[in-house]
Amino acid sequence: MDAVIKNKAYWRSRRGMQELDRLLIPFVEEHLQTLPEPLQHCYIEFIDREDWELFDWLQGREVPADAQMRDLVERILAAAAKTGPSTA
Repeated sequence: MDAVIKNKAYWRSRRGMQELDRLLIPFVEEHLQTLPEPLQHCYIEFIDREDWELFDWLQGREVPADAQMRDLVERILAAAAKTGPSTA
């Protein structure tokens, strides 16, 4: 992943909603570059969504219709479970 795109993904992941920031920012910093390229592009689409939609997906209240987006959400949650809660 290009450094400019990663930087853009990082800043767009800063949502101003603490619950989302605690999941998304560490994921971008630690895992985004290791994703297969199609999932990297999926992440860019993911962060274009509304906060409430991301929050519902990440809280398990809703499930994305798209299989690739579901895979991405699962990876974000798995990464957060491995690292534990963030104090950011």
